[in-house]
Amino acid sequence: MTILSPGHNRGSRPLFQKISEINWLIVLVVVMITGVGIALLYSVAGGSFDPWAKKQLIRFALGLGMMLVIALVDIRIWMFLAYPLYFLSLALLVIVEIKGHTGMGATRWLNLGFMNLQPSEFMKITLILALARYFHCLPPEDTGRYKSLIWPLLLIAMPAFFVVRQPDLGTTLLIAFGGIAVLFAAGMRMWLFVAGIITMIPAAFGAWSFLKPYQKERVLTFLDPERDPLGAGYHIIQSKIAFGSGGLYGKGYMQGTQSQLNFLPEKQTDFIFTVLAEEFGLVGGLTLLLLYLVLLGYAILVSMSVRSHFSRLLALGMAVTLFLYMFINIAMVMGLLPVVGVPLPLVSYGGSAMLTVLVGLGFVMCVAIHKNTMISRGGAFA
Repeated sequence: MTILSPGHNRGSRPLFQKISEINWLIVLVVVMITGVGIALLYSVAGGSFDPWAKKQLIRFALGLGMMLVIALVDIRIWMFLAYPLYFLSLALLVIVEIKGHTGMGATRWLNLGFMNLQPSEFMKITLILALARYFHCLPPEDTGRYKSLIWPLLLIAMPAFFVVRQPDLGTTLLIAFGGIAVLFAAGMRMWLFVAGIITMIPAAFGAWSFLKPYQKERVLTFLDPERDPLGAGYHIIQSKIAFGSGGLYGKGYMQGTQSQLNFLPEKQTDFIFTVLAEEFGLVGGLTLLLLYLVLLGYAILVSMSVRSHFSRLLALGMAVTLFLYMFINIAMVMGLLPVVGVPLPLVSYGGSAMLTVLVGLGFVMCVAIHKNTMISRGGAFA
């Protein structure tokens, strides 16, 4: 029996019916979060759509279209394409290693002429697709066996190897944690997680000698930002000042002194949540968090309502990825984690990250629309 077996055709419904089943409230939440980002990019540019807000709007229009198209495609086709998409992403990472575009001391992009594509962003999505397909096709009795973990661990390790060499520690961690979350959701034994964590503790100390100087500096700065207040600690110190000065309701739109007077570095990307907190205060920050929680809650509820293992793992993996984006960015700009260059989903300036999040949400919607579609476990393409 194949994945696209004619005996399991409940996903083959008229297009208009699928469109009617799109959760437009979730689409509205996505638009609202992106609208916050566009407004902040307009603000930090001094009241101008250039150079960031206009480009971000164009990217969002493209990404929104991709999200809706992905949501309408039969879920079994995405399962069929899971491995090809994964290896396409892996091949792009290899090309980056050979002739990637270098910027700010890192080689992470492919120059397409009209934009710089960051393949590691798309690997976060295709890895979850590949792992979901693997565990869906795996007989349930084999899920907890050691040999069954070799292939999924390789699927995680291969992209992590190339991404950490770029170097991009933040994305490497997102790829690794997202993959491990799928392993956990698939039924991997708990004691293996505990053993892995215990093994990683001494490994973490050993990895210190392999970190690049700027990465060591970030960790030391995280532990003590005051050790170099005008150098490595400048970013996080300015971020904390902006947070504190925002107070409960903020200083007002386009009135943030830290961001408007350029004390706050990378204000359009990594530190854009700080801009929000300075201009709209605690109330503004909590409002954005509430919108994110709506998206996370939707993805988790979808994962709990589906009939196939592939769909469940896919929706849950996307929820974990969205959570990691949000949590790591907000924690690092508040000084709770080292600054590792993770953008705030749908808000930070950047094309690849925005498309990745929208594509991931498209897969969650696809799972919701096809929640009653039965998918064969095993099959000719397993």
